[in-house]
Amino acid sequence: MREAIHVEHLTKRYRLGALRHETMLREALLNAFRRGRRKEDEQAILALNDVSFKVDEGEVVGIIGRNGAGKSTLLKLLSKITYPTSGRIHVRGRVASLIEVGTGFHDELTGRENIYLNGSILGMRKKEIDQRLEQIIDFAGVAKFVDTPIKRYSSGMRLRLGFAVAAHMDPDVLFVDEVLAVGDADFQKKCLSAMDDLRSGGRTVLFVSHNMAAIENLCPRTIWIDAGKLRADAASDKVIASYLSTFSDAQRSGYDLTKVENRGGNGMIRFTRVEFLDENGDPASVFRCGEPMRVRFHYQVNERVKNPDIAMAIHSDLGTRITTVSTWQAGYYIPSVEPGAGSIDLVIDSLVLQPNRYYLSMWISTVEEWYDVLDHCIAIDVEASDAHDNQGRGLHPKWGLVFTPSRWSLGPPVAAR
Repeated sequence: MREAIHVEHLTKRYRLGALRHETMLREALLNAFRRGRRKEDEQAILALNDVSFKVDEGEVVGIIGRNGAGKSTLLKLLSKITYPTSGRIHVRGRVASLIEVGTGFHDELTGRENIYLNGSILGMRKKEIDQRLEQIIDFAGVAKFVDTPIKRYSSGMRLRLGFAVAAHMDPDVLFVDEVLAVGDADFQKKCLSAMDDLRSGGRTVLFVSHNMAAIENLCPRTIWIDAGKLRADAASDKVIASYLSTFSDAQRSGYDLTKVENRGGNGMIRFTRVEFLDENGDPASVFRCGEPMRVRFHYQVNERVKNPDIAMAIHSDLGTRITTVSTWQAGYYIPSVEPGAGSIDLVIDSLVLQPNRYYLSMWISTVEEWYDVLDHCIAIDVEASDAHDNQGRGLHPKWGLVFTPSRWSLGPPVAAR
């Protein structure tokens, strides 16, 4: 089978504090003087560092990695939006890129006019756009507004229209960067269906996403980019398992969160530690389906905060969010937290997760601010138990993500007709 993409020793370096273009002779002379003095102090970031891989025609390959790992930079290099510092790239066939959806829209033009404008920017001929115009409008769900200036569209409508145009290009190679962040759940299903159609039609697709379930469903093979380097390139299930395990491996010895670097928020409050306790308040290391679960969150407050909401999300081993629990959801009102150390307990009366590995995310926020955000920071393994008095029946990952206790009873006999 022919290669559709060949990347060899690809490196992209960005220089910090790069000088502007000089517009006057005085600026040119001054900058030349500064350049001589600052040469030793200049710093560079390797967004990609010696990355090599090949993709055959018709392959659908996922690309995963943390924020800032270099995933989007890779797609921009492949799309020739920017160029490598060193290395070689060869892409065979007609290319479509869904990297910055909606780029090229003009606010004063209508949706219909922008379809033609955006399509031409992406390389479509007018005849092609004519043939697919109604499909694009229907796909984007903007039929009522297609002759309205796009400046009156919501951001979601603009994004849907941008994806709809690019998805109907009929490319040989498609680069997709996090399209599942576009639109609502129904539109996301359309996006996945469109990508699945491309795969069925023998198109080559590179798909960047944080949705591990979508990656495994669409992509037999996954590439993991970590800090600009190619960390793994193998079957999706193996790469995803290795990737998710890195979020929590460092916390196994005591769930100390003070050393976690990959976190968001402004830092006014920070999680410092998480404990799991049994019914008696003693440390627990085993979690069983149907039994109670107590989680104690320790935090450090650096500035007084009013009405914080503390939350935890549980994800499957493929990154699918199963549920979210929070103080706001439970109606537990926290007037304020003062500077210093504190803790709060979350009690789940019955853990209904099927036996499997799960990942926990947590955050502290208000309506206006995010104070601390940790994604997939702890892994827990849930085991089977007889807490539901069913001798462990139905407790297996093959039955789904959660166990639902139920009762059954036969009704009266139904007379034959």
